[in-house]
Amino acid sequence: MYFEILGSKEPNAPTVVFSSGLGGSARFWEAQLPALQSDYKIVVYDQKGTGRSPASLPINYSIQSMADELLTLLDDINIARCHFVGHALGGLVGLNIALQRPEMLQSLVLVNAWSSPNPHTLRCFTVRQSLLTNCPPEMYLQAQALFLYPPNWIMDNIDRLEQEEQHMLEHFPNRDNLLIRINALSHFDIDLQLGTIKTDTLVVANKDDILVPWQRSQVLTSGLANAALRTFDSGGHACTITEPKMFNDLLLEHLAGYDAK
Repeated sequence: MYFEILGSKEPNAPTVVFSSGLGGSARFWEAQLPALQSDYKIVVYDQKGTGRSPASLPINYSIQSMADELLTLLDDINIARCHFVGHALGGLVGLNIALQRPEMLQSLVLVNAWSSPNPHTLRCFTVRQSLLTNCPPEMYLQAQALFLYPPNWIMDNIDRLEQEEQHMLEHFPNRDNLLIRINALSHFDIDLQLGTIKTDTLVVANKDDILVPWQRSQVLTSGLANAALRTFDSGGHACTITEPKMFNDLLLEHLAGYDAK
């Protein structure tokens, strides 16, 4: 898989691994890099079958598969201990790693993630699958923005958004891979295992997220053994993009608690 190691070159600098959502791109975290690069070693990557990590994904591909691939990568680049920050799908990958290799995780940050399917999000995924199957790519990308961003952000950033959509249209991902990844999301369910995860976890939710109801973060927090929930009224599903300072300040506050130990 394509990956980058960025940030501090200090040998003892703590490591932060970022894992993005359905799009799978390392670029999703560009707004976080300046805030962390002085003090932290940063690992970002394009998930298998996305972006610069081309592959044909099997039909039975799962979140477990994604976690196994990332663990192989981290082992290959000698990352034995890290803070893990995952957005949506990336958060599910982090939960799987917490089940498999808890000793690797110094902490876990889950952004608008979930532990099991819910009727609302499943409806959203069904719409996205239908758009991929039956409509031109432009329609999928326009709908994607509606799921990711609040209306006011779209109005204020329409030029930027249209430029990004044009770029994504020119590099539109493999449809079969996207459908398989959505299927993996739709079947992820670890509710019965949540209580076995002991990793220190920060759960972040946005109350105006129209893709994943913020109450799913309440379920996560109550089910995990060592979790705290922070909610924000604004930011939408992709708050790391729409409210980068708000998110970065929270992330730095979270990480600083470990740096002081």
